[in-house]
Amino acid sequence: MGAMALPTALLALQLGLSPAAQAYEPAAERPHVGSSLAAPDRATVAEGQVKEVAPGGVITYPSVTSCLTVTVRLRDGGLVGAHASLFQVPGELRSDEILAALKDLVGNRPVTAIEVKGAVGAWHPSYFVKAIEGYGEGEQVPIPTGQDFDGIARAVSLGLGLPHALVTVEDVPDGDQIVD
Repeated sequence: MGAMALPTALLALQLGLSPAAQAYEPAAERPHVGSSLAAPDRATVAEGQVKEVAPGGVITYPSVTSCLTVTVRLRDGGLVGAHASLFQVPGELRSDEILAALKDLVGNRPVTAIEVKGAVGAWHPSYFVKAIEGYGEGEQVPIPTGQDFDGIARAVSLGLGLPHALVTVEDVPDGDQIVD
């Protein structure tokens, strides 16, 4: 089992998913995620993308409708953000790849907070483990039955390997999100 598959399988077990739902199937091509080497002051993070801004910078998440955004606040004041889409945008990350990419970009840097915002009622926490596109014919896709704030917070915490207490989840109206 690869380095990516083991944490994903453990997350799936902790979320109570069946063995069939635990399979990790990465997209054929992994898009390039933003660089932490000379982070810009501003970044636009579109669906399926992960980017970073320097301390004091601003992240814009455009057109957040059925999506969730995950913003990691670093102790030095920098931000690392991910725009998780219910359905994969061609050439970008799937929802079951986004937390691993975010975790990779954050690395071992100290984190002060993790903010999840967006269409909470449209998301089942398991979408971070197995994207909707990962289900085959005849497989049952989990359907959210309400706003599972704690389930989403738990999935994000486990996916990033960071304490649950750092994660807040907020349902916000459709539109652009600007985080500074």
